[in-house]
Amino acid sequence: ARVKFYEDVQHNDIVVVNDNYPGPEIRVRRGDTVFVNVHNQGKDGFTIHWHVVKQPRNPWFDGPEFITQCPIQPGTNFTYKVVLSGERGTLWWHAHSDWTQGFVHGAIVILPAQDETYPFPTPDTEQTIIL
Repeated sequence: ARVKFYEDVQHNDIVVVNDNYPGPEIRVRRGDTVFVNVHNQGKDGFTIHWHVVKQPRNPWFDGPEFITQCPIQPGTNFTYKVVLSGERGTLWWHAHSDWTQGFVHGAIVILPAQDETYPFPTPDTEQTIIL
């Protein structure tokens, strides 16, 4: 993920991920381990929080700034190791630092494990909506 700082002609600041707002959707399976390399090309340090992901025995990759992790400083990168356990469904990831929380976010779609089925009839189609 490449996090960049943009300033428009009206001087409204916004931080985006991979040139997109909201940021990219992450699609995984229950029980997966996901590696996300974040390159901070912005002006401020920030962290990423994997919302409602339990991260068992993996607290240093959960993102609360200055609690489990120091901010990723501008011009540096950090690779998150996201360990999924029993989570299923649609969750989200977001920045966990000051004002970046309003812009740096996206969905995490956790599908059933390879040998599992949905706990309901398999949907014909899916659409992720972020409000």
